[in-house]
Amino acid sequence: MSRAERFLAGLGTHAAIEPDAFVPGAYVLSIGGAEQSHVDLAHPEQVFYAYLRRMATVLDLARPPQEPLRVLHLGAGALTLARYVQATRPGSRQIAVELERELLGFVLEHLPLPEGTHLETQIGDARWVLPALRPEAPFDAVILDIFSGPEAPEHLANQDFYAELRELLAPDGALLVNIGDDPPLRLVRSQLTALRTVFPEVAAASEPEIFEARYPGNVVAVALTRPWPPGWSEAIASVGPHPTEVRRGVDLDGLTQH
Repeated sequence: MSRAERFLAGLGTHAAIEPDAFVPGAYVLSIGGAEQSHVDLAHPEQVFYAYLRRMATVLDLARPPQEPLRVLHLGAGALTLARYVQATRPGSRQIAVELERELLGFVLEHLPLPEGTHLETQIGDARWVLPALRPEAPFDAVILDIFSGPEAPEHLANQDFYAELRELLAPDGALLVNIGDDPPLRLVRSQLTALRTVFPEVAAASEPEIFEARYPGNVVAVALTRPWPPGWSEAIASVGPHPTEVRRGVDLDGLTQH
C-alpha cells in the first residue's frame, strides 16, 4: 500500500498512513504531520513505540500466556495494542472508543484488523460513553491513550474520571494510562497524583531521562486495586525498551503533587 491521506474534520487536520521505510509490512499513522502510531501488519505481536511496548508487557503479565483478555481501549489510534492482544491472546474480547469518526474509519479501511479479531468500536468521548459500557464490565484491562501533550481535557484528566474507570475493572484488572508531556512534567505529576487518590497501587514506567524532566516523552502509569504483584517491576524494566525505569511507592513521591 502506498501513502493514504484523509482530512479529519473534527480535528481540522489531515491524517496519513504510509509504509515504514525500514520495516517491510509496517505502517506509520501520522496526524497533522506528527507520528501517532506504528503498526506491523505482518507481525502485530511486534510493538515498535517504547510506551506501547511497556503497556504490552503489562498485558503480558495480566494473565497466563494465551489466556484471553477483556480489554477496553479509550483512544483507538491505529489499534496497535488491540492487534497485539489478538495476536498474543486469540479469543480476547475488546472494545475501542474513538472520538474522531473519520480517523477510525480511515484506519480500518487501510490497516485491516487480523482475521478473527473480536473488536467492537464506538464513536464518542471517552468519558461520556462510560455509562453505556458498564454492562460490558468487568474489564481485565482499560487502556487510556488520549493525552498527547501538556494540555489535556479537564473532564478526563481528573480523579473523578479515574474513579469511574476503576468501577469498570475486574478486581485484579489494570488501568494503563499513557501520559505524553513536556518538562517540567506538569501533566504527568497531576495525573499520577489523581491516580494515587483512587488506586492503592500506582507505578510509572519510562526512561530515566524523562522522569528527570530532561526531555519531552511518554510516561506509562499502571494503576491496580490489588497489591503490586511480585516481579512486575523487574519484568517491565527487563523487557525494555532499554533503559526502562519503574517507579512506585516512595520512589514515585517526587513525581506527584503535594
